[in-house]
Amino acid sequence: MSAEVKVPTLGESVTEATVGQWLKQPGDPVKLDEPIASLETDKVAVEVPSPVNGVMGQQLVKEGDTVSVGAVLATIEDGVAAAGNTPVTPREEAAQPPASDSIAPKTVPAAAPEAAPAPAPAPTPAQAPAAAPAPAAAFDAAALSPAVRRAVLEHGIDPATVKGTGKDGRLTKEDVLSAAQAKPAAPAAAPEEAAPAPAAAPAPGRAEERVRMTRLRQTIAKRLKSAQDTAALLTTFNDVDMSAVIAAREKYRDSFEKKHGVRLGFMGFFAKAACLALKDVPSVNAQIDGEEIVYHDYVDISVAVSAPNGLVVPVVRDADKLGFAGIEKAIGAFGKKAKDGTLTMDDMKGGTFTISNGGVFGSLMSTPIINPPQSAVLGLHRIEDRPVVVDGQIVIRPMMYIALSYDHRLIDGREAVTALKIIKDAIEDPTRILIDL
Repeated sequence: MSAEVKVPTLGESVTEATVGQWLKQPGDPVKLDEPIASLETDKVAVEVPSPVNGVMGQQLVKEGDTVSVGAVLATIEDGVAAAGNTPVTPREEAAQPPASDSIAPKTVPAAAPEAAPAPAPAPTPAQAPAAAPAPAAAFDAAALSPAVRRAVLEHGIDPATVKGTGKDGRLTKEDVLSAAQAKPAAPAAAPEEAAPAPAAAPAPGRAEERVRMTRLRQTIAKRLKSAQDTAALLTTFNDVDMSAVIAAREKYRDSFEKKHGVRLGFMGFFAKAACLALKDVPSVNAQIDGEEIVYHDYVDISVAVSAPNGLVVPVVRDADKLGFAGIEKAIGAFGKKAKDGTLTMDDMKGGTFTISNGGVFGSLMSTPIINPPQSAVLGLHRIEDRPVVVDGQIVIRPMMYIALSYDHRLIDGREAVTALKIIKDAIEDPTRILIDL
């Protein structure tokens, strides 16, 4: 008897998704609630759990297919292999020959002939093929995403030799890149494993690869283009002396982390400074809805976070009511969830204003695009020592360019410049944040 695995409810107004990756293959044992597939929606990746214990049956759709809520993805067949006996050593020993049959075609073609003589009492040479399934098991457990698979192929890394830091020990692209950098020169192994390389050798540097855009990337592209087509975008700039904030962080960093269990970062200062500006200039925190303007008496700040499949913007709700610790904890939690691919639709729903920090990647200056239906976005950039004039003297100060992109249909230039100036003043004199000035 088999059980059907269906596409779960994906969130408000989300009716379909793309099959991003199969985490289990036909014949693999599965447990109740164990993820068997990953679906990509417009905003997040959703893992589909198994409804029962059993063995992975037929996959009814392929990776890259679009499926609707309620559609049947696969079947789970009855099987003692997944009835909770997986950890038992005797079972593993007994099941080792069949495991070679299922795994060998994927990784070690030579293992297939070894399956027949496997029942021999104790052949010493059989230990060599027996060792092969271990890397294969690690490979399956890693549940490689398309980006990780490309990195593995490009850098010639054996995924079985790399320890994953993602959710459930899965490999991330960063894990593969780190392994590639730490990988010693191995001229002896390279000629053997690079045997297929001659196919690409005739045209070095001119290889092409076509990769289907993920649903998240497609949505990002549509929304950003829609913002350019719909909003009257304009950007105003200013620069900020970061001396006071840097001094405050240095002075209170250890005691802050000891008390709150989270590091004191720059984002907390900018989030609180933005709250001051949005309260004083309400239009920057508003949005256009048809022929009406919607003003918000709360501040929900969308914080741009880099995820494996693209940029996502989870929302720190009621940021104006949170302290520094609350904001830093929320941002830290979102960053971890983005890396693990566990952000939910609720995490990114809403938001009245966005902060994007391109400085972590080394950006000196940029013109960020608003996140519809919001009307403004604050762009942060890298901090660098520059000569500035203070009290008639040329001094070296840690400076940062900040940018505010806004929808000119709703926000006038005077309001945008005023809001950015409030943020600048609050960062240069953080006491203003404490006394709400």
